[in-house]
Amino acid sequence: MSDSLLRTPLHALHLDLGAKLVEFAGYAMPVQYPLGIKSEHLHTRSQAGLFDVSHMGQVRISGDTAAQDFEALTPTDIVNIAPMTQRYAVFTNDEGGILDDLMVSNAGDSLFVVVNAGCKAQDLALMQAALPRCEVELIEDRALLALQGPLAVDVLARFAPDCLAMRF
Repeated sequence: MSDSLLRTPLHALHLDLGAKLVEFAGYAMPVQYPLGIKSEHLHTRSQAGLFDVSHMGQVRISGDTAAQDFEALTPTDIVNIAPMTQRYAVFTNDEGGILDDLMVSNAGDSLFVVVNAGCKAQDLALMQAALPRCEVELIEDRALLALQGPLAVDVLARFAPDCLAMRF
């Protein structure tokens, strides 16, 4: 694997835990740990698994018109996202075809947007060009984790009990 690959903030932890790393979207990403792919898959499908998705694009959009302006980029109601909640959305081309799917959160004073790693550069360029009244900031120094599986909410509730009130 090339030393020129980007590394997530959790890279050293992956190595310490014995991960096998592969190239994905320009990053050195863990593909499996010593227990093996099948064990990891079955554990996540029956319980919960934690995934490093720090390679995905994390973008903060701020400005007085951020929600209204961003809503023009997607066929999703962005203006009415309640504070500290998120919506699934898509960017579309002029014909209505999907360019990328993304997650948009209302962070109170800004929007927090997560885009796919493979589309990060084009999505960032789209947002910067289409949102001239807003500050569009790529956040590159933070880890991003995804907790998935049928017991994910139970695991998360040990650390954040209020998540039990969330709809999934």
